[in-house]
Amino acid sequence: MSYNVGLVSLGCAKNLVDSEIMLGLIERGSYTITEDHSKADIIIINTCGFIESAKEESIDTILQLGQYKENGNLKALIATGCLSERYKDELLNEIPELDAVVGTGDYENIIQIIEDTLKGEKVCAYGHIDYSFDESLPRRISTPKYTAYVKIGDGCDNHCTYCIIPYLRGKYRSRKLEDIKREVEQLVNNGVKEIIIIAQDITQYGIDLYEKHSLPMLLRELEKIEGLRWIRLLYVYPENIGEDLIDVIKNSKKILHYLDIPLQHTEDSVLKKMARRTTKTKIINLINTLRREIPDIIIRSTIITGFPGESEEEFEAMVETLKDLQIDRLGVFPYSLEEGTPAALLGGQIEEGVKIRRQEQILEMQQDISLSHNESQVSKIIEVLIEGATDDPNTFVGRSYMDAPEIDGYVYVHSQKRLEEGDLCVVRIVDALEYDLIGEIVHGDELTK
Repeated sequence: MSYNVGLVSLGCAKNLVDSEIMLGLIERGSYTITEDHSKADIIIINTCGFIESAKEESIDTILQLGQYKENGNLKALIATGCLSERYKDELLNEIPELDAVVGTGDYENIIQIIEDTLKGEKVCAYGHIDYSFDESLPRRISTPKYTAYVKIGDGCDNHCTYCIIPYLRGKYRSRKLEDIKREVEQLVNNGVKEIIIIAQDITQYGIDLYEKHSLPMLLRELEKIEGLRWIRLLYVYPENIGEDLIDVIKNSKKILHYLDIPLQHTEDSVLKKMARRTTKTKIINLINTLRREIPDIIIRSTIITGFPGESEEEFEAMVETLKDLQIDRLGVFPYSLEEGTPAALLGGQIEEGVKIRRQEQILEMQQDISLSHNESQVSKIIEVLIEGATDDPNTFVGRSYMDAPEIDGYVYVHSQKRLEEGDLCVVRIVDALEYDLIGEIVHGDELTK
Protein backbone atom coordinates (compact mmCIF):
# COMPACT_ATOMS: atom_id res chain seq x y z
CA MET A 1 0.00 0.00 0.00
CA SER A 2 1.25 3.47 -0.91
CA TYR A 3 0.81 6.16 1.71
CA ASN A 4 0.50 9.91 1.12
CA VAL A 5 2.80 12.14 3.17
CA GLY A 6 2.35 15.86 3.78
CA LEU A 7 5.03 18.07 5.29
CA VAL A 8 4.84 21.58 6.75
CA SER A 9 8.10 23.44 7.36
CA LEU A 10 8.06 26.26 9.91
CA GLY A 11 10.73 28.69 11.04
CA CYS A 12 13.99 29.54 9.33
CA ALA A 13 15.62 28.56 6.06
CA LYS A 14 17.97 26.22 7.92
CA ASN A 15 14.91 24.27 9.04
CA LEU A 16 13.66 24.28 5.46
CA VAL A 17 16.79 22.50 4.26
CA ASP A 18 16.19 19.77 6.87
CA SER A 19 12.61 19.52 5.61
CA GLU A 20 13.85 19.14 2.04
CA ILE A 21 16.11 16.27 3.07
CA MET A 22 13.15 14.56 4.73
CA LEU A 23 11.14 15.08 1.54
CA GLY A 24 14.00 13.52 -0.44
CA LEU A 25 14.02 10.48 1.82
CA ILE A 26 10.23 10.17 1.64
CA GLU A 27 10.29 10.45 -2.13
CA ARG A 28 12.99 7.79 -2.35
CA GLY A 29 10.88 5.49 -0.22
CA SER A 30 7.53 3.97 -1.10
CA TYR A 31 5.58 7.13 -0.26
CA THR A 32 3.81 9.83 -2.24
CA ILE A 33 4.22 13.49 -1.30
CA THR A 34 1.00 15.50 -1.18
CA GLU A 35 0.19 19.14 -0.47
CA ASP A 36 -3.45 18.31 0.24
CA HIS A 37 -3.43 17.60 3.97
CA SER A 38 -6.96 16.21 3.86
CA LYS A 39 -5.62 13.33 1.74
CA ALA A 40 -2.44 12.74 3.74
CA ASP A 41 -1.97 9.49 5.65
CA ILE A 42 1.08 10.91 7.42
CA ILE A 43 1.71 14.58 8.24
CA ILE A 44 5.08 15.89 9.41
CA ILE A 45 5.43 19.34 10.99
CA ASN A 46 9.03 20.52 11.10
CA THR A 47 8.71 22.91 14.02
CA CYS A 48 10.47 26.02 15.25
CA GLY A 49 11.16 26.57 18.95
CA PHE A 50 13.31 29.69 18.84
CA ILE A 51 11.07 32.28 20.51
CA GLU A 52 7.60 32.34 22.06
CA SER A 53 5.74 33.39 18.90
CA ALA A 54 7.42 30.62 16.90
CA LYS A 55 6.54 28.05 19.57
CA GLU A 56 2.91 29.14 19.52
CA GLU A 57 2.78 28.87 15.72
CA SER A 58 4.25 25.36 15.88
CA ILE A 59 1.78 24.15 18.51
CA ASP A 60 -1.18 25.75 16.72
CA THR A 61 -0.12 24.01 13.49
CA ILE A 62 0.18 20.63 15.23
CA LEU A 63 -3.29 20.99 16.77
CA GLN A 64 -4.83 22.21 13.52
CA LEU A 65 -3.43 19.39 11.41
CA GLY A 66 -4.19 16.84 14.10
CA GLN A 67 -7.86 17.39 13.32
CA TYR A 68 -7.40 15.35 10.16
CA LYS A 69 -7.40 12.27 12.35
CA GLU A 70 -11.09 12.95 12.82
CA ASN A 71 -12.08 14.36 9.42
CA GLY A 72 -9.39 13.14 7.03
CA ASN A 73 -7.19 10.15 6.25
CA LEU A 74 -4.54 10.92 8.86
CA LYS A 75 -2.99 7.87 10.50
CA ALA A 76 0.23 9.35 11.89
CA LEU A 77 1.12 12.88 13.03
CA ILE A 78 4.84 13.58 13.50
CA ALA A 79 6.54 16.67 14.96
CA THR A 80 10.19 17.23 14.10
CA GLY A 81 12.68 20.06 14.59
CA CYS A 82 13.59 22.53 17.31
CA LEU A 83 10.36 22.49 19.32
CA SER A 84 10.51 18.70 19.41
CA GLU A 85 14.12 18.71 20.59
CA ARG A 86 13.27 21.25 23.27
CA TYR A 87 9.95 19.90 24.58
CA LYS A 88 9.89 16.24 23.56
CA ASP A 89 8.26 14.89 26.73
CA GLU A 90 5.71 17.68 27.05
CA LEU A 91 4.60 17.37 23.43
CA LEU A 92 3.98 13.62 23.59
CA ASN A 93 2.29 13.79 26.98
CA GLU A 94 0.10 16.83 26.33
CA ILE A 95 -0.83 16.46 22.66
CA PRO A 96 -2.36 12.98 22.26
CA GLU A 97 -2.77 13.47 18.50
CA LEU A 98 1.02 13.24 18.12
CA ASP A 99 2.46 9.85 17.26
CA ALA A 100 6.14 10.82 17.11
CA VAL A 101 8.44 13.57 18.34
CA VAL A 102 11.75 13.84 16.47
CA GLY A 103 14.64 16.12 17.44
CA THR A 104 16.99 18.17 15.27
CA GLY A 105 19.56 15.40 14.85
CA ASP A 106 17.22 12.49 14.16
CA TYR A 107 15.26 13.61 11.10
CA GLU A 108 17.50 11.46 8.88
CA ASN A 109 15.67 8.42 10.30
CA ILE A 110 12.27 9.70 9.20
CA ILE A 111 11.39 6.61 7.09
CA GLN A 112 11.89 4.22 10.01
CA ILE A 113 9.98 6.59 12.28
CA ILE A 114 7.06 6.70 9.83
CA GLU A 115 7.01 2.92 9.65
CA ASP A 116 7.02 2.60 13.43
CA THR A 117 4.12 5.02 13.84
CA LEU A 118 2.07 3.17 11.22
CA LYS A 119 2.49 0.07 13.39
CA GLY A 120 0.86 1.97 16.25
CA GLU A 121 4.07 2.80 18.13
CA LYS A 122 4.71 6.09 19.89
CA VAL A 123 8.18 7.32 18.91
CA CYS A 124 10.43 9.78 20.73
CA ALA A 125 13.79 10.30 18.96
CA TYR A 126 16.06 13.07 20.18
CA GLY A 127 19.41 13.98 21.70
CA HIS A 128 21.73 13.67 18.71
CA ILE A 129 22.19 17.41 18.23
CA ASP A 130 25.86 17.08 17.24
CA TYR A 131 25.15 14.63 14.42
CA SER A 132 27.58 14.39 11.50
CA PHE A 133 26.42 15.34 8.04
CA ASP A 134 25.50 12.52 5.71
CA GLU A 135 26.23 13.91 2.27
CA SER A 136 24.63 10.92 0.57
CA LEU A 137 21.11 11.83 1.66
CA PRO A 138 18.72 12.95 -1.07
CA ARG A 139 17.08 16.36 -1.06
CA ARG A 140 13.87 17.50 -2.73
CA ILE A 141 14.06 21.25 -3.36
CA SER A 142 10.83 22.98 -2.37
CA THR A 143 11.78 26.53 -3.31
CA PRO A 144 11.13 27.93 -6.81
CA LYS A 145 13.28 26.27 -9.46
CA TYR A 146 15.62 29.26 -9.77
CA THR A 147 16.50 29.66 -6.06
CA ALA A 148 17.90 27.27 -3.46
CA TYR A 149 19.32 27.46 0.05
CA VAL A 150 22.65 25.82 0.79
CA LYS A 151 23.42 25.12 4.44
CA ILE A 152 27.18 25.22 4.92
CA GLY A 153 27.12 24.28 8.58
CA ASP A 154 24.89 23.59 11.54
CA GLY A 155 24.91 24.44 15.23
CA CYS A 156 26.43 27.48 16.92
CA ASP A 157 29.29 28.25 19.30
CA ASN A 158 28.42 31.87 20.03
CA HIS A 159 26.20 31.25 23.08
CA CYS A 160 24.45 34.62 23.15
CA THR A 161 22.64 34.78 26.47
CA TYR A 162 19.14 35.13 24.99
CA CYS A 163 19.45 32.30 22.46
CA ILE A 164 18.48 28.64 22.84
CA ILE A 165 19.91 27.47 19.48
CA PRO A 166 23.21 25.97 20.76
CA TYR A 167 21.18 23.77 23.11
CA LEU A 168 18.96 22.57 20.25
CA ARG A 169 21.41 22.40 17.35
CA GLY A 170 24.70 21.60 19.06
CA LYS A 171 28.19 22.95 18.44
CA TYR A 172 29.14 24.49 15.11
CA ARG A 173 29.86 21.88 12.46
CA SER A 174 31.03 22.86 8.99
CA ARG A 175 30.48 20.82 5.87
CA LYS A 176 33.51 20.05 3.74
CA LEU A 177 34.18 22.60 1.03
CA GLU A 178 34.21 20.01 -1.73
CA ASP A 179 30.80 18.68 -0.61
CA ILE A 180 29.27 22.14 -0.66
CA LYS A 181 30.72 22.88 -4.08
CA ARG A 182 29.42 19.58 -5.43
CA GLU A 183 25.93 20.36 -4.15
CA VAL A 184 25.93 23.84 -5.68
CA GLU A 185 27.09 22.45 -9.01
CA GLN A 186 24.21 19.96 -8.99
CA LEU A 187 21.72 22.69 -8.15
CA VAL A 188 23.00 24.91 -10.94
CA ASN A 189 22.85 22.01 -13.39
CA ASN A 190 19.18 21.67 -12.41
CA GLY A 191 18.45 25.30 -13.29
CA VAL A 192 19.13 27.16 -10.03
CA LYS A 193 20.41 30.71 -10.59
CA GLU A 194 20.46 32.07 -7.02
CA ILE A 195 22.24 30.25 -4.20
CA ILE A 196 21.54 31.50 -0.68
CA ILE A 197 24.32 30.57 1.74
CA ILE A 198 23.00 29.91 5.25
CA ALA A 199 24.07 28.76 8.70
CA GLN A 200 23.46 30.16 12.15
CA ASP A 201 26.64 32.19 11.58
CA ILE A 202 28.29 31.67 8.21
CA THR A 203 31.43 33.56 9.28
CA GLN A 204 32.28 30.61 11.56
CA TYR A 205 32.57 28.37 8.53
CA GLY A 206 35.65 26.20 8.46
CA ILE A 207 37.09 26.87 11.91
CA ASP A 208 36.38 23.31 13.01
CA LEU A 209 37.63 21.73 9.76
CA TYR A 210 40.41 24.03 8.56
CA GLU A 211 41.34 25.86 11.79
CA LYS A 212 40.62 29.25 10.27
CA HIS A 213 37.73 31.40 9.06
CA SER A 214 37.22 29.87 5.64
CA LEU A 215 34.15 31.61 4.21
CA PRO A 216 36.24 33.68 1.75
CA MET A 217 37.93 30.49 0.50
CA LEU A 218 34.56 28.80 0.02
CA LEU A 219 33.12 31.77 -1.85
CA ARG A 220 36.11 31.91 -4.21
CA GLU A 221 35.45 28.27 -5.11
CA LEU A 222 31.72 28.78 -5.63
CA GLU A 223 32.42 31.75 -7.88
CA LYS A 224 34.09 29.40 -10.35
CA ILE A 225 30.88 27.46 -11.01
CA GLU A 226 29.63 28.15 -14.52
CA GLY A 227 25.97 29.06 -14.79
CA LEU A 228 25.66 30.31 -11.21
CA ARG A 229 24.43 33.90 -11.34
CA TRP A 230 23.76 35.07 -7.78
CA ILE A 231 25.31 34.15 -4.42
CA ARG A 232 23.48 35.65 -1.44
CA LEU A 233 24.91 35.64 2.10
CA LEU A 234 22.67 35.39 5.18
CA TYR A 235 23.53 35.63 8.87
CA VAL A 236 27.00 37.18 8.76
CA TYR A 237 27.99 38.04 12.32
CA PRO A 238 29.77 41.41 12.56
CA GLU A 239 32.83 40.42 14.59
CA ASN A 240 34.20 38.15 11.86
CA ILE A 241 33.72 40.36 8.82
CA GLY A 242 37.34 41.03 7.94
CA GLU A 243 39.22 42.55 5.02
CA ASP A 244 39.44 39.22 3.18
CA LEU A 245 35.68 38.71 3.18
CA ILE A 246 35.02 42.32 2.19
CA ASP A 247 37.50 42.02 -0.70
CA VAL A 248 35.86 38.82 -1.96
CA ILE A 249 32.43 40.45 -1.97
CA LYS A 250 33.71 43.69 -3.45
CA ASN A 251 35.50 42.06 -6.36
CA SER A 252 32.98 39.34 -7.15
CA LYS A 253 30.64 39.36 -10.12
CA LYS A 254 28.36 36.78 -8.49
CA ILE A 255 28.28 37.53 -4.76
CA LEU A 256 25.45 40.00 -4.23
CA HIS A 257 26.21 43.25 -2.45
CA TYR A 258 23.81 42.28 0.32
CA LEU A 259 24.71 41.23 3.87
CA ASP A 260 22.43 40.11 6.69
CA ILE A 261 24.36 41.21 9.78
CA PRO A 262 22.55 40.43 13.07
CA LEU A 263 23.40 43.30 15.46
CA GLN A 264 20.68 42.81 18.14
CA HIS A 265 21.74 46.03 19.91
CA THR A 266 24.18 48.90 19.59
CA GLU A 267 24.97 49.88 23.19
CA ASP A 268 28.00 48.34 24.89
CA SER A 269 26.29 47.76 28.24
CA VAL A 270 23.51 45.72 26.63
CA LEU A 271 25.81 43.97 24.13
CA LYS A 272 27.91 42.77 27.07
CA LYS A 273 24.87 41.30 28.87
CA MET A 274 23.90 39.62 25.59
CA ALA A 275 27.42 38.10 25.37
CA ARG A 276 27.78 39.62 21.93
CA ARG A 277 31.39 39.74 20.78
CA THR A 278 31.43 43.26 19.45
CA THR A 279 31.08 46.88 20.56
CA LYS A 280 29.28 50.01 19.44
CA THR A 281 32.48 51.46 18.02
CA LYS A 282 33.25 48.29 16.09
CA ILE A 283 29.71 48.17 14.68
CA ILE A 284 29.89 51.78 13.48
CA ASN A 285 33.35 51.28 11.99
CA LEU A 286 32.23 48.10 10.23
CA ILE A 287 29.16 49.68 8.65
CA ASN A 288 31.20 52.69 7.53
CA THR A 289 33.90 50.43 6.09
CA LEU A 290 31.39 48.32 4.17
CA ARG A 291 29.75 51.38 2.66
CA ARG A 292 33.10 52.92 1.76
CA GLU A 293 34.43 49.75 0.14
CA ILE A 294 31.14 48.61 -1.44
CA PRO A 295 29.07 51.78 -2.02
CA ASP A 296 25.94 49.97 -3.24
CA ILE A 297 25.89 47.45 -0.41
CA ILE A 298 22.54 46.66 1.21
CA ILE A 299 22.73 45.87 4.92
CA ARG A 300 19.98 43.96 6.66
CA SER A 301 19.97 43.50 10.42
CA THR A 302 17.84 42.59 13.43
CA ILE A 303 17.38 44.39 16.73
CA ILE A 304 15.98 43.20 20.07
CA THR A 305 14.00 45.64 22.20
CA GLY A 306 13.44 45.29 25.93
CA PHE A 307 16.37 43.04 26.77
CA PRO A 308 16.52 42.56 30.56
CA GLY A 309 17.78 45.72 32.20
CA GLU A 310 17.60 47.86 29.05
CA SER A 311 17.03 51.38 30.37
CA GLU A 312 15.21 54.17 28.54
CA GLU A 313 18.56 55.88 28.15
CA GLU A 314 20.14 52.79 26.56
CA PHE A 315 17.14 52.38 24.28
CA GLU A 316 17.17 56.02 23.16
CA ALA A 317 20.91 55.82 22.57
CA MET A 318 20.29 52.81 20.30
CA VAL A 319 17.60 54.74 18.43
CA GLU A 320 20.04 57.58 17.77
CA THR A 321 22.72 55.15 16.65
CA LEU A 322 20.30 53.45 14.26
CA LYS A 323 19.32 56.85 12.87
CA ASP A 324 22.98 57.52 12.15
CA LEU A 325 23.65 54.05 10.69
CA GLN A 326 20.61 54.10 8.38
CA ILE A 327 20.40 50.32 8.12
CA ASP A 328 18.70 49.50 4.82
CA ARG A 329 16.58 46.58 6.06
CA LEU A 330 15.76 46.14 9.73
CA GLY A 331 13.76 43.53 11.62
CA VAL A 332 12.82 44.48 15.19
CA PHE A 333 11.73 41.92 17.79
CA PRO A 334 10.66 42.29 21.42
CA TYR A 335 12.86 40.26 23.74
CA SER A 336 11.46 36.77 24.30
CA LEU A 337 12.31 35.17 27.65
CA GLU A 338 13.39 31.62 26.92
CA GLU A 339 13.79 29.18 29.79
CA GLY A 340 17.17 27.52 29.86
CA THR A 341 19.04 30.60 28.64
CA PRO A 342 21.25 32.80 30.85
CA ALA A 343 19.21 35.91 30.02
CA ALA A 344 16.11 34.32 31.55
CA LEU A 345 17.84 34.52 34.94
CA LEU A 346 18.79 38.19 34.67
CA GLY A 347 17.13 40.79 36.84
CA GLY A 348 15.34 43.76 35.33
CA GLN A 349 12.90 41.84 33.13
CA ILE A 350 10.90 44.41 31.19
CA GLU A 351 7.13 44.58 30.82
CA GLU A 352 5.76 43.34 27.53
CA GLY A 353 4.06 46.66 26.81
CA VAL A 354 7.39 48.50 27.09
CA LYS A 355 9.08 46.03 24.73
CA ILE A 356 6.31 46.51 22.15
CA ARG A 357 6.37 50.31 22.47
CA ARG A 358 10.10 50.35 21.84
CA GLN A 359 9.71 47.95 18.91
CA GLU A 360 7.03 50.13 17.33
CA GLN A 361 9.14 53.27 17.78
CA ILE A 362 12.05 51.78 15.85
CA LEU A 363 9.79 50.32 13.17
CA GLU A 364 8.16 53.72 12.62
CA MET A 365 11.59 55.27 12.22
CA GLN A 366 12.64 52.48 9.89
CA GLN A 367 9.68 53.14 7.57
CA ASP A 368 11.11 56.56 6.80
CA ILE A 369 14.60 55.14 6.31
CA SER A 370 13.27 52.45 3.98
CA LEU A 371 11.27 54.93 1.90
CA SER A 372 14.25 57.27 1.64
CA HIS A 373 16.46 54.39 0.54
CA ASN A 374 13.96 53.23 -2.07
CA GLU A 375 13.55 56.76 -3.42
CA SER A 376 17.31 56.89 -3.94
CA GLN A 377 16.94 53.91 -6.31
CA VAL A 378 14.67 55.79 -8.75
CA SER A 379 16.27 56.10 -12.22
CA LYS A 380 18.84 53.39 -11.42
CA ILE A 381 19.14 50.34 -13.67
CA ILE A 382 19.26 47.00 -11.85
CA GLU A 383 18.92 43.29 -12.54
CA VAL A 384 15.69 41.67 -11.37
CA LEU A 385 14.93 37.99 -10.90
CA ILE A 386 11.31 37.45 -11.94
CA GLU A 387 9.20 35.40 -9.52
CA GLY A 388 5.78 35.53 -11.14
CA ALA A 389 2.94 37.48 -12.71
CA THR A 390 0.30 39.76 -11.19
CA ASP A 391 -3.34 40.29 -12.06
CA ASP A 392 -2.17 42.92 -14.52
CA PRO A 393 -0.99 41.04 -17.65
CA ASN A 394 1.76 43.61 -18.18
CA THR A 395 3.07 43.69 -14.61
CA PHE A 396 5.35 41.08 -13.06
CA VAL A 397 6.93 40.70 -9.63
CA GLY A 398 10.53 39.96 -8.84
CA ARG A 399 13.49 40.59 -6.58
CA SER A 400 16.70 42.53 -7.03
CA TYR A 401 20.04 41.94 -5.31
CA MET A 402 18.60 44.09 -2.51
CA ASP A 403 15.85 41.61 -1.64
CA ALA A 404 16.12 38.22 0.02
CA PRO A 405 13.13 35.91 -0.54
CA GLU A 406 10.26 36.13 1.95
CA ILE A 407 12.17 38.72 4.00
CA ASP A 408 12.47 41.90 1.96
CA GLY A 409 10.33 43.73 -0.57
CA TYR A 410 9.67 43.24 -4.27
CA VAL A 411 10.22 44.97 -7.57
CA TYR A 412 7.08 45.29 -9.70
CA VAL A 413 8.14 45.25 -13.34
CA HIS A 414 6.10 46.65 -16.25
CA SER A 415 6.71 44.80 -19.50
CA GLN A 416 4.79 44.44 -22.75
CA LYS A 417 6.58 41.15 -23.28
CA ARG A 418 5.62 38.24 -21.04
CA LEU A 419 8.21 37.44 -18.42
CA GLU A 420 8.66 33.95 -16.98
CA GLU A 421 9.63 32.76 -13.52
CA GLY A 422 13.38 32.64 -13.25
CA ASP A 423 14.07 35.26 -15.93
CA LEU A 424 16.81 37.68 -15.08
CA CYS A 425 16.04 40.99 -16.72
CA VAL A 426 17.33 44.54 -16.83
CA VAL A 427 14.99 47.04 -15.18
CA ARG A 428 14.94 50.82 -14.72
CA ILE A 429 13.37 51.91 -11.42
CA VAL A 430 10.65 54.51 -12.03
CA ASP A 431 8.92 54.80 -8.63
CA ALA A 432 9.37 53.87 -4.99
CA LEU A 433 7.11 52.74 -2.16
CA GLU A 434 8.05 52.23 1.49
CA TYR A 435 9.22 48.66 0.97
CA ASP A 436 8.80 47.94 -2.76
CA LEU A 437 10.07 49.36 -6.03
CA ILE A 438 8.37 49.84 -9.39
CA GLY A 439 10.33 49.48 -12.60
CA GLU A 440 10.12 48.94 -16.32
CA ILE A 441 12.02 46.70 -18.69
CA VAL A 442 14.97 48.44 -20.30
CA HIS A 443 15.57 45.89 -23.03
CA GLY A 444 12.78 43.36 -23.06
CA ASP A 445 14.39 41.38 -25.84
CA GLU A 446 17.65 40.97 -23.95
CA LEU A 447 16.46 38.69 -21.19
CA THR A 448 19.15 36.39 -19.88
CA LYS A 449 17.63 32.98 -19.47
